[in-house]
Amino acid sequence: MVRAVQSGPGAVVTADTPFGPDDDTFHPGPDDNPYWAETTWWSFNVPERRLGGWLHAQFNTNRGTVTWRVYVWDPSGAHPDQVRYYRTENEVPLEDPEPDLRDITVPGGGFSVRMLRPLHDYRIDYADSATDFAVHLQFNAVHPPRRFTPGEPPFMEHTHLDQLGHVTGELLLGGERIAIDCYSVRDRSWAPRGGPAPSAPNKPRSDGGRVRHPGGPRWRQIERERGRGRIQYIFGHAGPDLGFLAFVRVADGDAEGWSPLNHGWLLADGRFERLDKTASVMKNWRDPTTGWSDHMEVRLTDLTGRTLRAEGQAVSHITERGAGATALMRWDFDDRIGWGEDQDIWHPRHFARMRQALQAVR
Repeated sequence: MVRAVQSGPGAVVTADTPFGPDDDTFHPGPDDNPYWAETTWWSFNVPERRLGGWLHAQFNTNRGTVTWRVYVWDPSGAHPDQVRYYRTENEVPLEDPEPDLRDITVPGGGFSVRMLRPLHDYRIDYADSATDFAVHLQFNAVHPPRRFTPGEPPFMEHTHLDQLGHVTGELLLGGERIAIDCYSVRDRSWAPRGGPAPSAPNKPRSDGGRVRHPGGPRWRQIERERGRGRIQYIFGHAGPDLGFLAFVRVADGDAEGWSPLNHGWLLADGRFERLDKTASVMKNWRDPTTGWSDHMEVRLTDLTGRTLRAEGQAVSHITERGAGATALMRWDFDDRIGWGEDQDIWHPRHFARMRQALQAVR
């Protein structure tokens, strides 16, 4: 049985509810749902190499297993057999009957996470001696972890946190030692994941179809189809004082290609504020060959009225399922340059239809 912590009985959770030290470790599911899962994700980048990296684990705590993956990509290739390093292990049994996420080594040869200061500082280590690969990270948070509005897409059942940190350390890649010194994001969530989709009642759709705002280029209209599981998550930071993070509501976008942002932050002059969901938008342009994000424009307004604009260029990609891709993004904030990601998640059949329309010649 996984050691878990519970919040106080009857507590009402809002976007302003702070996380506590106990949120560094596991949380109990409300029942014995086999799809109850808890994740830990760490990202880093090396701008000079156009290189991005992930360490991610999903603990299926009621099943007593974990699925994890570690990878590094750069412009040399995007598919798992092309990227600089890729390893994933599925449904590995949890060896420790009472694991503690504050000090854990993921079984099956996975990475370790050690909490150094609650909700703030962490050490992450991984090594694969068979391939001469290793990554050693120190994550020092820039701010307390942020919680977003519960019960709104994409957090219908999820408790989710995001946190910007100064990430330093070293990457051993093909025998070469590469210094890491960047600002990037970690996140955590706990909720049911991967189970069968709930059946929807058979009733007329109030929006008149799968597209809320018909019109515009055909590929953009396909992209906006509702009920397809589209998620897009973007962030970029030029340091501890400037940047943004947002979830994109693609299905609510307009015919011109502008999609609203419904969760996230604007960071300017070292101050974080939540986004104004009614005034923050993103427009994406796609590569006509791959269909992946190529460049985008982001217009952000926070709840205090401050504004920020950024232009992003994708400099390298990784695609795990051959559909959408995660891109390492270079962001221009007027006279400063930031780095981050675009996580562009699709159902493969939906992506194939969009790309076919993007590549149409008649």
